[in-house]
Order: sequence, then structure tokens, then C-alpha cells
Amino acid sequence: MRNYVKLLSNYWHTIRYLKFRQILGRIQRKIKFNSVNTCPANKLRKHNGRGRIPAKRSQRMIKKNIFRFLNETHQINVKEDWNNSSWAKLWLYNLHYFDDLTAIDSKKRTNWHNYILDRWINENPVGKGNGWEPYTISLRIVNWIKWMLNENIYDKRILDSLSIQSNWLFSRIEWHLLANHLFVNAKALIFSGIFFNGEIAESWLSKGIEILKKQLNEQILEDGGHFELSTMYHGLILEDILDLINLGVSYSNSLNKSQRSFFLNLKIISTRMLYWYEKMHHPDNKISFFNDATFEISSDYIKLNQIAKKLGIKNKKGNKNFNFFEKSGYFRFDKWSVVLIGDVGRVGPSYMPGHAHADTLSFEMSIDGKRLVVNSGVSTYSSSEERLLQRGTPCHSTLNYGNLNSSEVWSSFRVGRRANTTVKKYFKNKNKLYMSAYHDGYNHLNKNYLHRRDWSLEKNLITIEDYFSNNNFFGIEIKFFLHPFIKPQLAGKKIVCFNLKGKSKVAEFNFEENLNIEIINTFWYPAFNKRIKNFCISIRPNEKFKNNKIKTYVNI
Repeated sequence: MRNYVKLLSNYWHTIRYLKFRQILGRIQRKIKFNSVNTCPANKLRKHNGRGRIPAKRSQRMIKKNIFRFLNETHQINVKEDWNNSSWAKLWLYNLHYFDDLTAIDSKKRTNWHNYILDRWINENPVGKGNGWEPYTISLRIVNWIKWMLNENIYDKRILDSLSIQSNWLFSRIEWHLLANHLFVNAKALIFSGIFFNGEIAESWLSKGIEILKKQLNEQILEDGGHFELSTMYHGLILEDILDLINLGVSYSNSLNKSQRSFFLNLKIISTRMLYWYEKMHHPDNKISFFNDATFEISSDYIKLNQIAKKLGIKNKKGNKNFNFFEKSGYFRFDKWSVVLIGDVGRVGPSYMPGHAHADTLSFEMSIDGKRLVVNSGVSTYSSSEERLLQRGTPCHSTLNYGNLNSSEVWSSFRVGRRANTTVKKYFKNKNKLYMSAYHDGYNHLNKNYLHRRDWSLEKNLITIEDYFSNNNFFGIEIKFFLHPFIKPQLAGKKIVCFNLKGKSKVAEFNFEENLNIEIINTFWYPAFNKRIKNFCISIRPNEKFKNNKIKTYVNI
């Protein structure tokens, strides 16, 4: 009975945030729409030959029928393998994206690409299987068009298939999900609408621009962050925008005044997004892990900035030592060889928090260019205990109460009750950087229970203070996850951290009295289907503990 009540509560605290458009979209999806315009493709617009500089990813197609995605390799032997139920759903989606068409050294695999494109058209009938889901179609449309423009290949069968796919997408936009799914739907319609010529293509283009104009205002925050608050998805959306700018350059002679204005606005938005993305990277030029974020999915800042420069887009200048992105809820200290990135924001967006983690007031930290404190990352999107674990508070470098989550993450992509976060105070001066924020995520469990965390950075010293608003400290645990290259050693009331590669001392964690300090074995998840052993510092009050705050001093 208790589990049933809990499930009902989760559903209520999830559904009440949905937009009416999402609910209507879910109803519409239940209605079977199998008809689609299968008329031959329209003529193509003329492009001016400029542009065509997409980001290059690693090779995905290993041999003629062998693909590697998400650190797993499978061979496509028969047509049923396009929808092989024994393989992970996300892997199958990647198979249908056709990312290898624009990957590194893709020109060397042109014959393979022609072959697999032909197989896809023959073996994936209209409307059947993973390849006809709107998100999958959206990514594939863009990749096929990029490939044809770069390779100067205009095969009629491919063009006809593209036309059918575009019509199918046009009538199946993902209004039930919105967020990044709606964004990539609109991007694909713009690509098809500009690539093809004629009345139908104009309707795709108009619909795509209409959607994106509204979504850009909603999804790209004033501080440059993407509203899903994931560093990984921010990188993907930024790349989408650069792709669109590049497309606008290639077809500038075919655009009317209103359309040119739309593409010009994309350049302005991308400048803000570039700056935000840069500041959410560590000195190793890889993203920080907040919400759904892991390596090998989005392009890094350096790669996207190089593309932006070729398109005439310059990153804006900002504060070097301290950044607070107020709308997206992240801050960055960058001084005295320390980079510290912290999360002081809310779960977002409220109506589509599928990529949110219960990571409120967590942080990551690098010293001398090397990662020290990390969040655990993501290795799966499957409906599993591992997915729930990775989204939960106990897998992040923050405080958890009763081994519970500060926001109620459940299922694979759902969130019930959410922590409300308030920034209390922040400042910078010559000798100190400071940030203070609190959240009420555990308030429903223990009345008036607030967790407040203060970070301060001074020369050679980082201080982390965790306050709780009442004296009930039973069940509190603070965790600091360490990068796999860090080996900690417990020495009395302090933990000394050494760099495994250089075998040199990196930092020293010092604690107050009446705390139980442990080093526990955990995992870091730097990519899908990949996990690496690491260590975690666990701090718990003991029976003699009488305060309502725990201080941690990190000497460097």
C-alpha cells in the first residue's frame, strides 16, 4: 500500500508541472497516423558553395556492416537488426542517426555510406521501427543533407526518402516532449526546407523557423545557458545552432529578409552560449558533470569555438576569476590554480526535467589543471537501478539526508518533488571568492529542514561549510567524489590526496571533531556503458556531534 501511495505521489508531483500542449501532444500520439505524402522529392535550391564546416565526431562505422556507439559494437546482418530488441534502445537510435556520414575521415568510407544508406531505405519501411521516431528522423535528415552537400552526391532514391521523412516529421512534431526534442525537430525542418525547393519545402521551412523563434526565447537563458541545465545538452544545442548558421551561409542568396534576420539572430545567441559553455569546462577542456552529462556525446568548447570563428562569431569577454550564471544557477571560481564549478540552481525546465539530477549544491573542482572533486556522471539511459542511482543525490558531491534524494528523481526521466534553491550571498574581492546558497529539498520529510552550503576560495585554501537548519543531524552524509587519478590516504582527522600518475600530493582535506570520516570505493561514469573505479570521501556526524554545521577545509 505504501509503495502504491508513493507512486501516486510521484505521478502527481510530475504531471502537475506539465504544459497543456504536452498533455494534448500525448493524446495525439495515441491516435495512429500512418498516412504520409510519398510523392517524389522537389527540386533542390541553389546554394552558393560557402559554409559546410560541421563538427567532426569519432568514427562510428567500423566495417561495412559493423557499428560502434556508446562503447558497444554490433554487426547489422539482417534487416531485423535495425530494431534488434536484445540491443539497448539508445544504441539502436544512434544506428539510425547516421552520424558517421560527417565523422572524422568520412570521405574514406563513401562506398560504405552509399551501401548502408541503400540498405536503410530498403529495410526500414515508412513508419516502422526506431528509425521513424521523430527525434531519430530529425538527426538523420540533418546528417544526410550535410553528407550530400559535402560529398556532392544527389542520389534520387535518397532525395525521395528524405522528402518522405520530412513530410512524416512535419506531421509528428514532438509536442508531448518539447525541450531539446522540439528544438531538433525544428532544426531538421529548416534543413529540409532550405535544401529542397517548392511549396511543400517552404511549409517545412516556415514551420521550423516559427518553432525555433519561440524556442530560442524560452530555451536559451539570458546568461547563455540552455534551460535543461546540462552541460552535455548545452553543447549539443550550441552545435545545432552553429549548424543552422552554417546552413544560412550556404544558402544566403536564397533567403528572404525575414529569414536572413532569423539566421543573424542565431549568431548573437551563439555568442552568449559559447561563453557559458567555456566556463562550464574544466582546464582539461572537458565538460563538468551536472545533470545528464558525460563525455563522447557533445563536442567540446575548443572544437565548437573553432567552427564559430570560421563563421565570424567571436566569444564574448567576461570576468576571469568569478562567474555567476544567475538564470541557469551555476557559478565558477577560477583563481590561485583552482577551478571550482558549483550548482546553486533549480531543477529545470519544470515541465520537462527528464535530464535533471538531484545534484543541488554539488560541485566539481580542479587543482593545477587536474580534476580533484567530481560528480559521478552518466553511463546509461535505460530504465534501471543504475540509472536511478546515477541521478540520485548520493552520487554527487553534496550533502544527502537519510540516503535520499533532494529532488525526487524516479523512472528514467521523471522528477516528482523538486528542491527550491535560493542564493543567499556571493562576492569577490582581491583575497577571497565566496558563494552561499540553500535548498528545501528535504523539507517535506522534516519540517523546516534546509541545507545551506557556503564555498569560499582563498589563496591555498578552499572552505566548504554545510549548514542544516535544525539539530536533527541523524542520517546526514556529505560526500566528495574523487577523480579516478586521485588516491586518498586517511591520516587521523585529515585525508591527503595524491595524484596517481605523478605520485605527488594534490590537496589535503581537514575536518573538525566528532565526525566519522571514511574513504569508500565507488565508480565514476565518464561515458555510456563505461565505469571506472574511484574513491569517495564520506563524512558523517557521530553521537558526540552537537553543531548544526560541518566545515571542510581543503589545503592546496
